[in-house]
Amino acid sequence: MTRPLTGMPFDDIRDLLDTLPPPDEDARDAVRARNAALAKPLGGLGRLEEIAEWLAAWQANPKPAIDRPLIAIFAATHEVAKRLPSGPQAADTRAEVELFAAGGAGVNQLALAQNAGLKVFDLALDIPTPDICTGDALSEKDCAATMAFGMESIAGGVDLLCVGAAGGGNSLVAAAVACALFGDKPSAWASDPAHVPVLELALEFHSNSLKDPLEIARRTGGRELAAMAGAIIAARFQRIPVLLDGFVACAAAAVLHKASPGALDHCLAAHRSGSAPHDKLLAELGKRPLLDLGIGLDDGTGAALAIGLVKAAAAAHSGMATRDQL
Repeated sequence: MTRPLTGMPFDDIRDLLDTLPPPDEDARDAVRARNAALAKPLGGLGRLEEIAEWLAAWQANPKPAIDRPLIAIFAATHEVAKRLPSGPQAADTRAEVELFAAGGAGVNQLALAQNAGLKVFDLALDIPTPDICTGDALSEKDCAATMAFGMESIAGGVDLLCVGAAGGGNSLVAAAVACALFGDKPSAWASDPAHVPVLELALEFHSNSLKDPLEIARRTGGRELAAMAGAIIAARFQRIPVLLDGFVACAAAAVLHKASPGALDHCLAAHRSGSAPHDKLLAELGKRPLLDLGIGLDDGTGAALAIGLVKAAAAAHSGMATRDQL
């Protein structure tokens, strides 16, 4: 369905969400048939079989493979973080991004181990988004433009995308987005008790403007959430399966989930961090995580580990003998 033109920036995003390509069921069926013929008991590889079928459907390839995975980390800062006791400052996020650039973070080592690319996107770190307790994080124009930036971030032949986030205050704004999208008390979404009064203030300020998911994202989120949402949309159109990292990435994805049922069918949850808000959000998204290692980072570390599992599923599917070859 094509919407009437209004000239509003979000109309382009909504049109994309109305025209998301479906999975390639022929590719999925081909992998399912081979899985059934492999030299093993039916279902013997457990969830690896499901992962191979998912990969085939979203790569549109009956012989799925992972050759060029990318870990994309979106970094931004938030004025609202200054409301927290010893709240993180822009300099803290700058130091974190510089650590990624120097190859010194844990996710850098995992990217090397998985032969994965790693890109860090600096979303105006020195200009924090405005305090969501007293204003909107982004204008509609700026939010749509940041989503478009996220769409461009995955150019270059990627065949599996991992999305992660970095930045002071990102778990706070992610909690605000999740609470506005799904309801419940702010305390149910807060990763730190100190976040609760700030969330209450922010959600009260925006209480008359929290019906549309894209409006929720622009008013209570931030640049990293907008860019991740854009990357997830672009991946769908480019036939790139997606691994969602932690709570912040899942909050960005949740905006699309609420805006368009099925918008996250090409995504898997990489891992379970073990935090109650992340568990709650995974349940709302209907995503069963691939790994459960208690990783509390949001920078793509859990998704980087899950790359190996997806590669293993593809390798087992393609490399095993079938029963008629024995």
